[in-house]
Amino acid sequence: MKLKFAAALLSTTIIAGSALAAEGPVPRGIAHLDHVWLIMMENHGYNQIIGNPSAPFINSEAAGANLATNYFAVGHPSLTNYLEVVGGSNFAVNNDHSPDWHNSACAPNLAGVPATEATAAAICPIAGVGADAATPAIDTTNETSGPPGDVNIDGTKSFAAAYGTTGKTIADQLTARRMSWKSYQESLPSQGADRVNNSDGTFTDQTVFSAAEQALGEKDSNVVSLYAVKHNPFVYFKSVQESPEALHNVVGFDGIDGLYGDLRSGDVPSFSFIAPNQCNDQHGRGNAGPWCNYDPNDQGTQSGLNPGLIKLGDATVQKLVTAIKGSPAWEEGNNAIVIVWDENDYSKLPTTNKVVAIVDTNRGGHDEHSEQTRAGHQSNRFYTHFSLLKTLEAGFNLPCLNHACDADAAVMSDLF
Repeated sequence: MKLKFAAALLSTTIIAGSALAAEGPVPRGIAHLDHVWLIMMENHGYNQIIGNPSAPFINSEAAGANLATNYFAVGHPSLTNYLEVVGGSNFAVNNDHSPDWHNSACAPNLAGVPATEATAAAICPIAGVGADAATPAIDTTNETSGPPGDVNIDGTKSFAAAYGTTGKTIADQLTARRMSWKSYQESLPSQGADRVNNSDGTFTDQTVFSAAEQALGEKDSNVVSLYAVKHNPFVYFKSVQESPEALHNVVGFDGIDGLYGDLRSGDVPSFSFIAPNQCNDQHGRGNAGPWCNYDPNDQGTQSGLNPGLIKLGDATVQKLVTAIKGSPAWEEGNNAIVIVWDENDYSKLPTTNKVVAIVDTNRGGHDEHSEQTRAGHQSNRFYTHFSLLKTLEAGFNLPCLNHACDADAAVMSDLF
C-alpha cells in the first residue's frame, strides 16, 4: 500500500474500551442468516470503483442492491484487513508475510511482538490470548519511514491495542456451533492449501523443478502468484493448520468440492469466504500480461488505473454473483451476498481508507428503524470491517469477537 497523507492536518481519536475484547454477547439487529457469500476484492478505493465505466456490473449491483457509502477498511496492508474481517483484530500482524506453517516453537505475535513490514520472520500460527497491535489514524512507522504517513480508517479514528484479544475467527465460532464454512480460493492447487503460499493453480512455491527444467529457467520465482496465502486468512491460525478437517474446508473454485461444484449442487456452507485470484480481484500482478498489470500510478483517481484490471474484476464479480443466484441454495432461507474491498491502497490527499461494500439479499432486506423491506438502499452510517464481522455474527447467532465487540462497531442493520 502506498497511501500518503499529512498527519499535521488530522487529529487522532483513540477508541477506548477495548482492553478486554475477546468474545462478548451475541449482537442483535438483523434477522437470522442461513447463507452468506462474502466476496473479497482488492486494493481500490470507493471513488475508484463507483462510477467507473470499466466496472458496469459492480455499479449495477451497487445501484440495485444495498450500498454502504461510508464504509472503511481498517489498516494496511492486505493481510491485516483480511484478518480483521474474519477475526475482528489484526492479531498484531501488520504485514503480508506468509504463515510459519506448523511451527509450535515460534513466538506468537499476541505475546507482544507485532509483525511489521520490517519483520523478517513468517507469521507464527495465531492462537491463544494476548494483545494485538494498535491502529493509529496516521501510521508513520510501518509502510513508510516517517511523515506524511499512511492513512488508516478515515484518517481521524484509531484503535488502541486490545489486551485480551483471542486468536480465533468466525470459522472457529461456526465450527463450535456445528455450523459450516469454507474458504474458496481461486487458483489454489489441487493438493490443497497446506504449506502453499503462492500458486498459479498448478505450480507453487513448493514445486521441485528437475535439473533439466531448471536449466530451461524454470523455478518457483517464475510462478505467477495468482493464489496468494495473504488472501486466505484462516490458514494463519493454529486451529486450521493443525486440523485436517479444517484444511479440507479450504478449496479452490473448480472441482466437485470447489465453489462452482457446491453452487451447482446446492450443498453450500453457512459462510462462504470467496477470494478471486490476484488477476481477478483487481490486485494485479507484474508478470501476468497487460490485462493483469498493476495500476500505472497511485494518484487515487480512475485515470490512474489499468482499465483491463478493473474489467477483469468486474467480469469476475458478475460470474460469481450469477452463479450464486443460480444455485438452488440462493432461494433457501434468508441469504446475502457481500462484495467488499480489503483496503484503499491507491490514493492521495484527501482520500482515506474508504472502500465499497455492497450487500445483496434474497429477501430485499429489513431496516429495524423504518420497518421497511427494500433494495437499492444507500447507507451513510459509519461502518468498518469490524461492523461487517459483527453483522455476520448477529446473523449467525454468534458472540461478537475482539474489536467487533467495540461499542462503535455498529451492526449493518439497514443494509441486511
